[in-house]
Amino acid sequence: MWDAALVALERFASLSHLGMLLAGVLAGTVIGILPGLGGIACVAILLPFIYTLDVHTAMVLLIGSLAVVHTSDTITSVLIGTPGSAAAAATILDGHPLAKQGQAARALSAAFLSSMIGGLIGTLFLTLSLPIARPLVLLFGSPELLMLCVLGLSFAGFLTGGAPLKGGLAACLGLLLGSVGAAPAEAVYRYTFDQLYLADGIPLVGVALGIFGITEIVDLLAKGGRIAERVDLGEGWLQGVRDVVQHWGIVVRGSLIGVWAGILPGIGATAGSWMAYGHVVAMSRDKEQFGKGDIRGVIAPESANNSVEAGDLIPTLLFSVPGGAPAAILLGALYFYGIQPGPRMVQENLDLIFTIIWSFAFANAIGAGICLFLSPALARLTWVPFGRLAPAIVVTIFLGAFQSSQDFGDLFALLALGLLGWLMKQLGWPRAPFLVGFVLAKPTEQYLWLSISLYDLEWLLRPGVIALGLLLLASIFWMMFEKRRGKQRPVEESSDEAVLLGKAPSVLFTLCVAVVSGAALYEARSFPYLGAIFPVAAAVPTIFMAVAQLFFELRAPGMTSGFETQAKIRKALGYFSSLLLLFLMIWLLGFGIATALFTFFFLYASAGMRWFPALIYTGAMVGVALFMGWLLGLYWPQGLLLGLYRAS
Repeated sequence: MWDAALVALERFASLSHLGMLLAGVLAGTVIGILPGLGGIACVAILLPFIYTLDVHTAMVLLIGSLAVVHTSDTITSVLIGTPGSAAAAATILDGHPLAKQGQAARALSAAFLSSMIGGLIGTLFLTLSLPIARPLVLLFGSPELLMLCVLGLSFAGFLTGGAPLKGGLAACLGLLLGSVGAAPAEAVYRYTFDQLYLADGIPLVGVALGIFGITEIVDLLAKGGRIAERVDLGEGWLQGVRDVVQHWGIVVRGSLIGVWAGILPGIGATAGSWMAYGHVVAMSRDKEQFGKGDIRGVIAPESANNSVEAGDLIPTLLFSVPGGAPAAILLGALYFYGIQPGPRMVQENLDLIFTIIWSFAFANAIGAGICLFLSPALARLTWVPFGRLAPAIVVTIFLGAFQSSQDFGDLFALLALGLLGWLMKQLGWPRAPFLVGFVLAKPTEQYLWLSISLYDLEWLLRPGVIALGLLLLASIFWMMFEKRRGKQRPVEESSDEAVLLGKAPSVLFTLCVAVVSGAALYEARSFPYLGAIFPVAAAVPTIFMAVAQLFFELRAPGMTSGFETQAKIRKALGYFSSLLLLFLMIWLLGFGIATALFTFFFLYASAGMRWFPALIYTGAMVGVALFMGWLLGLYWPQGLLLGLYRAS
């Protein structure tokens, strides 16, 4: 085992690994401070760029970005009271009051150091778990692995936040979407509508970027204005370091809470950070300053939210059960390389696991140093109107999504799923379970038909299956008990996840889910047995849950949306129209010309930038895109008119 650790460590002597690690850290640092994006969007944005890399280099890039998001997202929490991600919300309670008192530097340095230590403690636990878990996972067969997938879906869907029924529906919808394309056990194509693009299924990149990236960008644009106003950092960088040394026990306890929250799938960094904050408040004798600027209220959640990501990797890598949406994307990336997390990965790819561990450890240390050094400059990004940042992010997302299969269907799927994600957000449907369901669709189906083929129905009587089933039932009963007591964990989404559109749109959306599920069930009648069993298993519970959700929504009191909400909806639909126009321009003119025109006119007409700065911005952005395309070997869409011209 330790030989594999040394082999993985030796890889970091190469410039390619170090360069990719630094690139991932820088990307995660910048994206982490932009409210609404966070770890999910960060990994999703970088995912398209791994296709030309080997698996070790790709994991270095993705882990490098994920490891620092919960370090840099503290900047906006402390300076402006707006979390870069939901996991940083707990830091606001004491971090922002400290900033108002002129102690922002103290709060930031304490947060960065606590976050780094938390990440390193989480990495240590991930390493120590391997000798214990390695013999255990080798005992698992396909029935037990199937139950682990079901357990992961249940944790992600039912046990996160205050809308378990919507979470379960979202997870099942992800399963249905994941069943599109060729069936693994039968020679049949499912739900392709005679479209060649759908034969291999919808790429993970488009799903992740659409459901989270496009959704959050449109939502931030609809809100309008600057992300924040100017705030001074003040002094006290060394005092923050002294605070961490003085309260080292809080750092250790917060890190352990974070690791535990990460190991339990479906809890996530948000709940972990709030659990750590609640713990330090409960264990402190002097509670008067909490919420008014107590440095302990910064140290505890920051040490937890980074260790969560390391703890999350334990069930993800060893049991193929992602604890959250970022881990689900990493799981999908490993599937792309033909690597099956779980027993096979522990047995055959142990050096890759240690590459991930080393990447997480190094990225935490580098990221904390970069955040400490660049805090003043990074804070200025929050003073820029988001409309001026959006074109560069949109172009990156479009180019990244197109790399999945280099088909215009990638861009269409991106926009369609972006609209779906936006609707889910406005109606209070959690999106993380949808992504987890999509990622787990293929392994769940594979383990299902293997279990049925090898054991018929006797696999249900295996001791491991029964034990995991009892664990699932106990978790659901515990969730119901906690709900009756009125105690719900925070949702792994933004605080404004449920914008009320009114009762009618909510009922209509749920009705559409029921109709789509019914149509999928009806279509499955024409599939062979092993090709139909999975979509049927996904569609039937979706229909029952949709009917139950409709019942509750029809009984609920009527809701009305205010004028501000209606104005925001109109703005959001307008921005979706502009993205559709960009798609049409790319189809006609090619990527380079279309993105240049889109960027210039968006900056000039929507962001209020003068024509000359807009022109300079556009030229610089296209130049950087061309350079990155050349460096990473990316393919640019050519466009219909250019193709006709060359053909002539």
